[in-house]
Amino acid sequence: MNFHLLIENLTNPALLFFVLGIIAVYLKSDLVIPHNSSKFISLYLLFAIGFKGGQELSHENFTTEVAWSMLFGIGISLIIPLYSFFILKNKLNVFDAGAIAAAYGSVSAVTFVTAVSYLESQQILLHGHMVAIMALMESPAIIIGLFLISIFNKEDKGSIKKLSVIKHSFTNGSVLLILGSLVIGYVANAKQAEGIKPFTNDLFKGFLAIFLLDMGITSGRKLKSFFALGWFPVVFAIAIPLINGCVIAFLSQYITNDISNRFMFAILAASASYIAVPAAMKVSVPKANPGLFLPMALAVTFPVNITIGMPLYFLIVQYI
Repeated sequence: MNFHLLIENLTNPALLFFVLGIIAVYLKSDLVIPHNSSKFISLYLLFAIGFKGGQELSHENFTTEVAWSMLFGIGISLIIPLYSFFILKNKLNVFDAGAIAAAYGSVSAVTFVTAVSYLESQQILLHGHMVAIMALMESPAIIIGLFLISIFNKEDKGSIKKLSVIKHSFTNGSVLLILGSLVIGYVANAKQAEGIKPFTNDLFKGFLAIFLLDMGITSGRKLKSFFALGWFPVVFAIAIPLINGCVIAFLSQYITNDISNRFMFAILAASASYIAVPAAMKVSVPKANPGLFLPMALAVTFPVNITIGMPLYFLIVQYI
């Protein structure tokens, strides 16, 4: 079963397009996805997953389990950056440790979207409230990362714009779009929503494949300079997400018995933000090195999660 799931995920078209992007860079190809097209596709993915989640959420009852699940998700995004920061601080400066901790405490919407596709390949539907939980998990880690930097930065207290990062974490475009789409999907008339179903459902996997091709190209360009920084970031970017995912896959049984919910909790715990957090840190913590935390999340953690992580977390939630 383990080998079968691994092979199935390795031959997923979306993953193969990601690999193609990396290969294109090393072949020095001129293959490139135009920036505006890439931005549109990322917005489309957030819109589609939010709207579909809202539609699913409209058919669910708000139960005690849903409430506990939301608290569990927020708790994950608060705890992970705390212990990650102290691990990272042993090898890196305070600014980089805080930015990386925030990235690994926050979530990757694209990893989430890829995981939804993985569940669909197993004929399992996602519950709508998990989309809301993903959106809720974006901001807390950014705020925790900011305050950790503020507390441990003894040299330059003026280097962090606290108010701007807090505002950005709540008004970030990706957070706003997915939350807004979730609300619209929830309140939309079911018959009217059918009119855009071909756009939100039928085109989804194709757009995901093109987006991952673009992610592969971006990752390939950053890999060489990233590996020059030493072994520690690479080991952290592989080991910590896998540990987080496996631990949460196990602990989630105390919150919910639903396999899809437990799997998505593991994915959220294991993923690392390479959109919201880098954007927030660029504005608020300019001393943090994007050449470090962005490749860690995008070029190492992301492919590890979609190749090894997903089959592993799925096996844990199935058999434990």
